[in-house]
Amino acid sequence: MLDLIGWSSLPAGLLPKWLWIVGVTSFLNTFQAFATLSATKRIYANKQHEVTGLSGRTFGVWTLLSSVIRLFGAYNLHIAPMYQITICTFGIAWLHFMSELFVFRTAKITGPFLAPCVVATSSLIWMVSQYSYYVKQY
Repeated sequence: MLDLIGWSSLPAGLLPKWLWIVGVTSFLNTFQAFATLSATKRIYANKQHEVTGLSGRTFGVWTLLSSVIRLFGAYNLHIAPMYQITICTFGIAWLHFMSELFVFRTAKITGPFLAPCVVATSSLIWMVSQYSYYVKQY
């Protein structure tokens, strides 16, 4: 089944597979963001009243854009700009979630909030540490 959706075409290593999994998961989360606000309200649990249909759909569009970039990145990590823009998706996500926790105080530390934070943080560290392995300098 995974071969039908491009798994076998991924470059060698675990990072491309991780990016593919995160990209597909993000893609599926896009539909959730458009269909219901319940999951988004669990992330921004301190100020659920600020989660609106518009903010939920905006979150869904951001999630879709991140998904597309991460999926393209999974297959093209050898291209420096693609690698860099993929890193940026995790950096922007990390900054967003940290600002919601510490600056705007809309989030509280719960499982639904921690999951994207852990993904963003670990992916950032992993991608920065593996840059020279995937992006060859000529």
